[in-house]
Amino acid sequence: MTITDVARHAGVSVAAVSKVLRNAYGVSPAMKEKVTAAITDLGYRPHAAARGMRGRTYTIGVLLDNVRNAFFADILDGVREELRQSEYTVLIGAAGFEPEEQARTIRSMVDRQMDGLILIAPGTSRDEVLATAAATPTVVIGHHDTSDTYDSVVDADDLGAGLVVDHLVALGHRDIALVAAPGTKANRWKRTPEIVLTDGFLQAMERHGLAEYARVHHAAYSDEGGFKAGMTLLTSSRPPTAVMTGADVAALGMYRAAHELGLRIPDDVSLVGYNNTALAALAPVQLTSVDQAGHTMGSTAARMLIERVEGKRDRAMRTTMAPRLVERSSTAAPRSR
Repeated sequence: MTITDVARHAGVSVAAVSKVLRNAYGVSPAMKEKVTAAITDLGYRPHAAARGMRGRTYTIGVLLDNVRNAFFADILDGVREELRQSEYTVLIGAAGFEPEEQARTIRSMVDRQMDGLILIAPGTSRDEVLATAAATPTVVIGHHDTSDTYDSVVDADDLGAGLVVDHLVALGHRDIALVAAPGTKANRWKRTPEIVLTDGFLQAMERHGLAEYARVHHAAYSDEGGFKAGMTLLTSSRPPTAVMTGADVAALGMYRAAHELGLRIPDDVSLVGYNNTALAALAPVQLTSVDQAGHTMGSTAARMLIERVEGKRDRAMRTTMAPRLVERSSTAAPRSR
């Protein structure tokens, strides 16, 4: 079916159908109803490539490193909810952790003329993101580096780390470790979530006079990364009494390591996650975690992106979420050694 078929079926001009498809100004409700009915009757779907040649493709690309991180699901739910009543379709690119693979995925999205991009904590270089954003409306989620080129949605990760340290110290912990993603030094990002989280953790430990006890262990935000971190930290000569991970998915790996070592949470070690995903609230887990409003981050990013795509705003914006500590049963006072 073509736009000409729709026009003939509706008894209107091709130009009228085009205006309805573009949601152009001045289309009467009666005209819109007539064309929409014809589209439904004929099962017509606009050809994405043809729409791209005329203007928009009504597609939004979302880049993430993997689909196993439950926090990304929260963000995606927010994006989809915000765009649910619009014509835009969300397409996901799970590019892995390697910067070059992520860059390749971003370029593919641009080549397919997607109207805008949402990049979740991109591992590709900042220069690549800046070049992309100069040509395609882009929102970066997670990274605190500001730019006049792209919009950004971040969590106050330093405050979130402080909430965790305050909570653990109040329980009586002193020897506290942080598991944070390693990041890369070659991609020119200076304020990634893990960097800001680490800074907040170290500052909070110093504020409590516990700088000498602070430990930072780098591991991927994955179940396997958390497991390996747990096996290293919990078998060290001075195992911490409490561990904070920068993502709930890594905390689950930490749970697995503790179980394999015959340790109980929170009796032998307290554990805190980050993101407050649905996994954290599961009855067998009950993980204390920092809620950074993933759904709201996603819906905010989508709203900001559409404002750019539709020309309603041309200046870069940044929105910051306020973290909130959700206490569950994975933390308790440390046992005397």
